[in-house]
Amino acid sequence: MINRSVLTGRLTKDPELRYTNGGTAVATFILAVNRQFTNQNGEREADFINCVIWRKPAENFTNFTHKGSLVGVDGRIQTRNYENQQGTRVYVTEVIVENFSLLESRAESEGHTNTDYNNHNPNNNRHNENPYGNSGDQIDITDDDLPF
Repeated sequence: MINRSVLTGRLTKDPELRYTNGGTAVATFILAVNRQFTNQNGEREADFINCVIWRKPAENFTNFTHKGSLVGVDGRIQTRNYENQQGTRVYVTEVIVENFSLLESRAESEGHTNTDYNNHNPNNNRHNENPYGNSGDQIDITDDDLPF
């Protein structure tokens, strides 16, 4: 059987790090993942996915991320249920994160704009250049030049 989930999104709030009675670190967080399409009003909606990460990766994740951080996570979907204090059965679906990637620099993550980054980039005067070296003139290509 295959149970794999790969998500890219932003944290809705700072991760919450706790420790079990046995001293095992566990962090929980919610990842906002944009949908690929817009709704009838032309707005992009998001899904809010509950995630859990364990042990040393949980401590690292908590130390290096915060509300708004763009992250990629890889894990598996898990369901569980419990009875709450009112006696009602509660069902939970969450992603158990096995690996994660930080997808932006700390400066970007803390809200610095791309413009600020370009001002510190020694090659910022080249950002409008065509990477293929064409000055915008038409290129004369014949059928014999094409590999197919």
